[in-house]
Amino acid sequence: MKIRPIFLICFAVTSLYASDPTALLHDPQVKAAFAAIEHNEPEMISEQIRVCEIAAPPFMEQQRGLELKRLFDGLKLHDVHIDKAGNVIGSRPGAAPHPNVVIAAHLDTVFPEGTAVKVTRNGNILRGPGIGDDCRGLAVLLGMIHALNETQIKTIGTITFVADVGEEGLGDLRGMKELFGDMKGQIDDFISVDGLGTGITNIGVGSYRYKVIFNGLGGHSYGAFGMANPIQAMGRAIAKIDAFEVPTEPKTTFNVGRVGGGTSVNAIPFEAWMEVDMRSADVKSLEALHAKFKAAMNDAVTEENARWNGRGPVKVSLELVGLRPAGNTPESSAIVQTAEAVSKSLSLPVHLGEGSTDSNVPMNLGIPAITIGGGGKGSGAHSLNETYDTTDSWKGTERALLLALSLAQ
Repeated sequence: MKIRPIFLICFAVTSLYASDPTALLHDPQVKAAFAAIEHNEPEMISEQIRVCEIAAPPFMEQQRGLELKRLFDGLKLHDVHIDKAGNVIGSRPGAAPHPNVVIAAHLDTVFPEGTAVKVTRNGNILRGPGIGDDCRGLAVLLGMIHALNETQIKTIGTITFVADVGEEGLGDLRGMKELFGDMKGQIDDFISVDGLGTGITNIGVGSYRYKVIFNGLGGHSYGAFGMANPIQAMGRAIAKIDAFEVPTEPKTTFNVGRVGGGTSVNAIPFEAWMEVDMRSADVKSLEALHAKFKAAMNDAVTEENARWNGRGPVKVSLELVGLRPAGNTPESSAIVQTAEAVSKSLSLPVHLGEGSTDSNVPMNLGIPAITIGGGGKGSGAHSLNETYDTTDSWKGTERALLLALSLAQ
């Protein structure tokens, strides 16, 4: 097992090397940082609530982003700025620019504009849209920065903090795509803090998302009978999708999630549309499904037009509305093994899994990347009744800090 050591430089100009993170827990500097995290956690929970009550619908994360920029500035991060996509970026330089460890949490939620974002509290239970996903991740970033500042720990490498946009839904990971385009070659390791618990995501589930539009001439259901019908063409297309054979391992999926079109029960429609989602953690399986899908759409239109002898022909157009690249960080990689060792050193369970997160982008680029939970537990993610239980939530921040320090050797 290859575990990255920590090299900390303090005002006393001492250093610490360790291949076992358990040994680090006895170091005064690390102990002081952990004590600061636990002491500050009530304040960080208050910040988690306050930030979560700033609405951040898809593509409208600006207000929450401006607040994170204000907080980053107040915590004296270097070069705090908002990039073209809307990501808020600030760094904590080490003795050298590399390794540069980026740790991120996303600003956006799945909830549309106008959603009530008030957070209620009953003891340790917080309830509100996005309180766990990913307001918890943002609170972890803030808790880490506070602890680093209070204990004045310095690292050999740089730690860069990012509050990013576009992680959810049709945001299509646009924040990460911008970040890794803008900082090409500058990021050595990437950690996303997303959601709850103590899991480690090292497999990125990729996806294609399409809006498929079928168009025809349309007409009266009786008077123009015999004309090709866009909705019927779409029905043929859906039946073909339903008949796809896909592997169970690696898991590969498809779904028709929304449909629409038509004007009246007694009118042949001039337009119909559907939205389709296809996913797999395996690039080859996803591309094979993608090819089947495109062929099926063309076949469905050909069959509908042939059925009605080409009268009022239907056409199809495919609008790509989402592309999340697939990827993975091997279990044998240093970042995964270090994350496992850090979790074990804190007596936290170790569980590797897969998901669709900000880490998909660096994984696809071959950059070491994982997503970790922010600690605590909860339920109802992506629902109006999302909950977060703050019991021992500080453990998530401790793990994130120890992992970041381990990588910024």
